[in-house]
Amino acid sequence: MKSLSAYSLSLLLSISFLISGCQEKKSQESAEEQSTNELTIEPEAYFDFWLGRWEVSWEEANGATGRGTNFIEKTLDGKVIRENFRVNEGQMKGFMGTSISVYNPRTNIWKQAWADNQGGYFNFTGKIDGTNRIFQTDVQERGADTLFTQRMLFYDITSDSLKWDWESSFDGGKNWNLNWRIFYRKVD
Repeated sequence: MKSLSAYSLSLLLSISFLISGCQEKKSQESAEEQSTNELTIEPEAYFDFWLGRWEVSWEEANGATGRGTNFIEKTLDGKVIRENFRVNEGQMKGFMGTSISVYNPRTNIWKQAWADNQGGYFNFTGKIDGTNRIFQTDVQERGADTLFTQRMLFYDITSDSLKWDWESSFDGGKNWNLNWRIFYRKVD
């Protein structure tokens, strides 16, 4: 009987250890998700999740997969985020763009300027919506009934992946149309 009880106790301890290890891992993952997704971080760090070297991919209109890279780093004493985006495969092969993003602590506002090799130039203002990060253009009146704006929406953010949508709105941001969805996967 003693050996069965000792065996049972050993088995129970092993199971308890495994369960507590799983709960600890889950707790660590929850803490990582919170630091990545919740607004418990300082405003100047809201876009730090984006830092690193990324492989990016998307579905093109013809059903093929477009691919590229995006390298995001801090520069200028760690106060500016610089982006270098490049399309390596697909219909847009050769497209390149760069942005700088900066947080102004006096106004509590994030700003981004984007330029690309196709002559594109955009100014964005950063916003936070729950766990999502957003850079959006100013709303422009286009005709009597059109209030046009565009935005980049970062969501489903983890330590090694995220989704990015380029969207447009013709009613001042009440409704959004998806123009381009990019899947990010961190490579370092």
